[in-house]
Amino acid sequence: MSRRLITRTFLDAVGTALANVKQQPRALRLEARNNPSRLRPRRVHGESGFTLVEMLVVIAIIGLVMGLVGPRVLSYLGEAKVKAAKIQIESFGSALDLFYLDVGHYPSASEGLAALVERPPSAPVWNGPYLKNAAVPADPWGHVYLYRVPGEKGPYQILSLGSDGQEGGTGTAADIGNAETISASR
Repeated sequence: MSRRLITRTFLDAVGTALANVKQQPRALRLEARNNPSRLRPRRVHGESGFTLVEMLVVIAIIGLVMGLVGPRVLSYLGEAKVKAAKIQIESFGSALDLFYLDVGHYPSASEGLAALVERPPSAPVWNGPYLKNAAVPADPWGHVYLYRVPGEKGPYQILSLGSDGQEGGTGTAADIGNAETISASR
């Protein structure tokens, strides 16, 4: 075979391959079905979906974001429950002061905070209920508020035992009370 024939055959093969590539679209082929005015793309095999590596990268990014943001969001939730408990304790304090103005004394330890929603036998004049829902709510962690008469720094003390439900603790497990509020107002 001569050198010219080989070169000519090679160039013909390359030319034919290039012509075929130009005639076929690369990733999508438009095809008319039943309605020539409506063209619908059809994916060529190997071009649809995501690769495993792409999926793993996305999962890793989501994991990193959750690892960085998650603990911060949970700490805000804990702080919000502490603030809610303080607000409820202040509300109980206001209701107890109204009870005191009407009855002349604070509820006894045996009557407790229930005296704010139900007339106690020791109250000749009672203009309650002194709480909106006509029920004594639990603290944000579902525990009962403690009511002590007399209190450490005032005539009464209202306590939430925090997230652990036991006296003492630190952080969100710390006890929350009205002793600071009473001593600040006197």
